[in-house]
Amino acid sequence: MHRSKGRLVEIFQYMQQHLQAIVTVLSLVNPLICGAMFAQIEAGQARTTQFGDAIKAALAVLVILVIAALVGARVLQVFGVSLDALSVAGGGVLAWIGFTMLRGDSAPVPATKNQKRSLTPVILFAASPGTITGVITIAVVHTRLALPVTALVAVAVATVVMWIMMLLVGREATHEGGGFLHDTATRFMGLIVIAMGTQFALTGLRNFFAAHS
Repeated sequence: MHRSKGRLVEIFQYMQQHLQAIVTVLSLVNPLICGAMFAQIEAGQARTTQFGDAIKAALAVLVILVIAALVGARVLQVFGVSLDALSVAGGGVLAWIGFTMLRGDSAPVPATKNQKRSLTPVILFAASPGTITGVITIAVVHTRLALPVTALVAVAVATVVMWIMMLLVGREATHEGGGFLHDTATRFMGLIVIAMGTQFALTGLRNFFAAHS
């Protein structure tokens, strides 16, 4: 009886770890903003084109975060880089992306057939150093087996949600143009991204000085 109760408690704790990891990675990837950025980039494109680009972006993010979960901690040890330093760097990258959006030049203009669309802003946002830091932390803390299963499951779920959100929000991108509401939404999202980047950087700095005080 006691064994069965202990087993149930262990299963519950294991599921709780997975749920917490999924929520953490989802909040870092932020599929809603990824979808909005994707809609700006894909404005005026056919649904088939959007579908293909969404798959490309999601796969790129998945590969980056899976690599981070598997070997991220070892790579940081090799180069002598701490998670706090990576968090500060990630905050700087996110803040830079946010400033470009705030200025209104985050590539929201519709691309014609002769223009090459860039999915880099979406990929950099979803798989930013801040997200990579979170994934590596989850992999280090919750690794029980040879593979960081908890981190890998969280990455897979977050990537799928991001892909679905890009397709759903991208439906609005089939209508070209945008005007005042489009520009306002772009700048508002830029402000949110700047705030997230600042939060990552401040958290990294706080943890760094706390560890060395």
